Amino acid sequence: MEQSLEEKENEVIEEFSVFDDWMDKYQYLIELGQELDPLEESEKNERSLISGCQSKVWIVSEVKEGRLYFRADSDAIIVKGIVAMLMKVVSGSKIDEVKECDFSFVSKIGLREHLSPTRSNGVLAMIERIKATANRL
Repeated sequence: MEQSLEEKENEVIEEFSVFDDWMDKYQYLIELGQELDPLEESEKNERSLISGCQSKVWIVSEVKEGRLYFRADSDAIIVKGIVAMLMKVVSGSKIDEVKECDFSFVSKIGLREHLSPTRSNGVLAMIERIKATANRL
């Protein structure tokens, strides 16, 4: 059975709670990014590029059977891990769940206070793109 978006959020919060040190949490983010399947070069275009990010981030989406699936890539290892974490939570979720998601798990794991202001803005830009994609459907 498919996990709900809320269950996936709680899973990420739990995974991050295992680590006390932020260097370990960054290492975990890097590992998440390494597990992300790279996008095809043709998918890395202006339409999929997220503006507002310091690094290059691309997010593509598709709908299958009422669920929204995302794939993403980045040219920076930490950012790739951050977008991988977001994908882990939202990809495969019902469209309405994505629309209603407040992404509070990002704050609950303490990520926002451990990012530079420009990286935080980038995370917000990724979240805005995910929400906008769901809201168009």
